[in-house]
Amino acid sequence: MNIGLTGGIACGKSTVSAMLVSRGALLVDADQIARDVVQPGSPVLEQVAAHFGQAVIQEDGSLHRKKLGEIVFGNTDARKQLEHILHPPIRKMIREQMEAYEKQFPDKLVVVDIPLLFESDLSFMFEEVLVVYVPPHIQVERLMRRDNLTESAANNRINAQMSIEEKRKLADIVIDNSGTWEDTLASVERFWLGKGLS
Repeated sequence: MNIGLTGGIACGKSTVSAMLVSRGALLVDADQIARDVVQPGSPVLEQVAAHFGQAVIQEDGSLHRKKLGEIVFGNTDARKQLEHILHPPIRKMIREQMEAYEKQFPDKLVVVDIPLLFESDLSFMFEEVLVVYVPPHIQVERLMRRDNLTESAANNRINAQMSIEEKRKLADIVIDNSGTWEDTLASVERFWLGKGLS
């Protein structure tokens, strides 16, 4: 049993994934995997450096994320080239972790947290996709509060992603996270019991 978990920025994905994990779900974190594939000395990091230049490598051999971000930000071709290098090994690692969990713990729910799941066309990897949803105005408020941003800066970040309303339409399951922590927990409980998980 597996689900892909996604949502928009500041919608509370990590809150919901933590609730699922506390019930016994196994988490595969795509962001963590994205960091792991570019560890110092990794073949993927060498490919990135070969393509974008040694300036994207720091003195300690690690990826200079800020430098790389400056190169690809607003440059569609460069971003596509970077995705072309990073996405295949990231997907491979996600699939390997999912399969290892499913083999080892066949009765557990495997939750794969992928921020850009729809944008990267990865729905096919999962039995169902769960979207953590909050209405756009709450998303803006929470992002401003969380990252100490102005309203326009928060809107810019949100608008750079697929809209949460769009994601909600594409979801198999929606967990509304706009109320209290307890409300969200109750929704997660309902989902969990509905899956027949104990």
